[in-house]
Formats: sequence, C-alpha cells, structure tokens
Amino acid sequence: MTEHYDVVVVGGGLLGCLTAWTAARDGAQVLLVDKDQVNQHASGQNAGSLHFQLEYRMVEAGEEAARVAAEAMPLHLDAAAMWARLEDEIKEPLGVRQTGGLMVAENTDQVGMLEFKAALERSWGLDVHTLDRSELDDIAPYLSRDIVAANYSPLEGKADARIAAPAVGRAALAAGATVRARSRLTGAHRAPAGWDVTLQETGPAGDERARTVRTAAVVLAAGVWTTELGKIFDADLPTIPLALTMTVTSKIPPLIPHLVQHAGARLSLKQSLDHTVLIGGGWPARLTRDAHGAPAFDRKHQLIPQSIAGNARAAVNTVPALERVPAVRSWVGATTVAPDQLPLVGAVKDAPGVFVATGGSAFTLGPSFARVLTGLIAGRSPDIDLAPYDPARFTEGSTS
Repeated sequence: MTEHYDVVVVGGGLLGCLTAWTAARDGAQVLLVDKDQVNQHASGQNAGSLHFQLEYRMVEAGEEAARVAAEAMPLHLDAAAMWARLEDEIKEPLGVRQTGGLMVAENTDQVGMLEFKAALERSWGLDVHTLDRSELDDIAPYLSRDIVAANYSPLEGKADARIAAPAVGRAALAAGATVRARSRLTGAHRAPAGWDVTLQETGPAGDERARTVRTAAVVLAAGVWTTELGKIFDADLPTIPLALTMTVTSKIPPLIPHLVQHAGARLSLKQSLDHTVLIGGGWPARLTRDAHGAPAFDRKHQLIPQSIAGNARAAVNTVPALERVPAVRSWVGATTVAPDQLPLVGAVKDAPGVFVATGGSAFTLGPSFARVLTGLIAGRSPDIDLAPYDPARFTEGSTS
C-alpha cells in the first residue's frame, strides 16, 4: 500500500528539519528524508554565524550589487526575530547567542563603504550604526589598533551548528513528523492532487529497496543538491556550488563576544560557547569533481593551503591575540548561491505543489525560509514579498 503524506521534505539539514517541524506544527502529515544522516552535510559543517548585516561577499562588487543583495533584508529581519525565540519554541538548547555583530574597517575607503552599507540596511529596517574607534575601545578592545571603525548590529550572533539541526529534528518528531535517513529521492511523477515520489532506501547492511510515497507537496531543502533534484521535476533551479575553508582554534578564555566580519577582507570569526574560535569568511577550497567534471558532493573536498594561511592572516590582523592561539583543525564546508546572490525561495515553476529554498545564508535564514514555505504549502499568502527570490527568475521568458 502506498504511503500518503501532506508534505515530503527533502534534506535533513537545519532548513529541512525546520520546515518539517513548522509544517507538522501546522497540522500537516510530514515525511522528512535525507540521503545520508540528519545534519551530516552543510548545516553541520558551517560555522553557525547569524549574519543579518550584508556580508563582505555581498558588497565587495560595489554599491549596485549591494543594493541587489539588500533585497533579501526582509528575510534577514524575519530570521533575526525567529532565532531570538527559537530555543524557547524548540525547548532544547541550540547554542543561540545574539550578542551583536561587527563589520570592521581599516581605512577611509572601507569606512565609506560601511557608511553606505549602514544607510542601505537602515532603509530596509535593520538596526545598524557605525562606531568610531573610541566607541570600539569600549565594546571591542580586542580589535587591532588598525581598525578605525565598524558597523554594529545588536541582532547578530551565532548558533551551534553541531546541535541545532538535530534538536529541531527531534522537535519535528515530537510534532508528529516521520524522519527517514539514508533515503534518497530518485524520481517523481504527477499523481492525483500531488506527486508519487520514489525513494531509494539503504538499510543498515547496505541492502537497498525502492519505496513510493504519495504526497500533496514536496519541499526541496537540500542545499548543493538543489539543481540536481530540480531536474527530477523538470525544473531549472540554477545554483553555484562553493567549497569554503573553516578553521577552529584551541580553547581560550572569553575574549570575543561578537560576530566579527571585515569590510575589506574575507573574514568571519566568533568565539563559540566551548571557548574555541571559529574562523571563516569565504576563503575557497577545491570542489572534488567526478569523471565528467561535475561537482561530486558526496566526496571529501580539498583544502587549499593558501586559503588557510590567508584566512589566518586576516583573523590575526583583526584580532592580534589570536596570533598566539593554536589552530586545531581546518575543514571544508560546501554551500550554494544563486547567480545573483539572492536566495531561491518559493514555488517551482510548472511543478504544482513543489517548493524550494536555498542560497547563500541558508543557515542564518533557515527559520524564515521554513516559515514562508510552510505558509505556501498551506495556501496562505506570504507576508514577505517573494518576487525577488522567485526560483523561475533565471528561466528564459520568465516575467518575475
């Protein structure tokens, strides 16, 4: 007998778990599937930053690119409010600390960019302002004397990427969702009022079997696999995969209460609750590719020594005390962005009942993505204008 669900969520990272939880709380019968294990991939490998200011990658190409990136600010504001209450709603620790974030500058040109960025963000409603050196001495004395100013937003902070998605997954189970690991989406066909989706399941002994599930809605929440999964529904969902470098240090006494970015360098750092310092910010790693040149996301990607060194220099130049702190481990995390740096969020064109969310700051924006998707599944009109994030906007002839 074919199983029936209201929603099948594909992807067991933070976004998938949040969507399964919110949809189950909304009264839907939900099946969450992941081809591996919950939190095994990007959600568990990222640094857990909660960026609500525009990141360096969003502003380094100039003011017009920043204006485009700022169109995602309604999602940022929504996510900031949701992260503030998420632990209370999940009823488990997620490591959330919104103790403020800084984007620092070292010269006049960078300060000018900060002032432009802050004015742009404030026009969208973000609480952010520019601090001079004397103000930074009061709240961030750990910063290098070369830092002359910074944008400060009290909403920013961090969550613990190791525990957040599993905790939300448990909340989804408690709300009535079904969760199946080692269950890969391999096919889909239109069915009355929905889809028959084929799942290839792998048992503990490595045995495989196909299972067909009927569902009214499908949510693609699988990050770097979005483009590949879109093809199952004959959908063009263009994404650009990125392999990025991250490093964690040994434990040090409390030093850095803020999320720290740089206005002129690829840098993001924060001190975690276990007192290690997580360092990243967009330094590239090397994507492993298959024999046809396509990214092989199931394989281990490769660190680039120059990126590790460059990231470390940026961190030490910004927080000199880190020069004396040993690095414990560096690793690669994969993420995806859309060609215009805005997220893909919404209904998939010509595939009724199929929805997608991915792109860029998916960990940060996960709660907002999940809330919006749950509303769309239930047929509610979104309270955020989703037109800028329409998954069909890159399709020839699209009017979005």
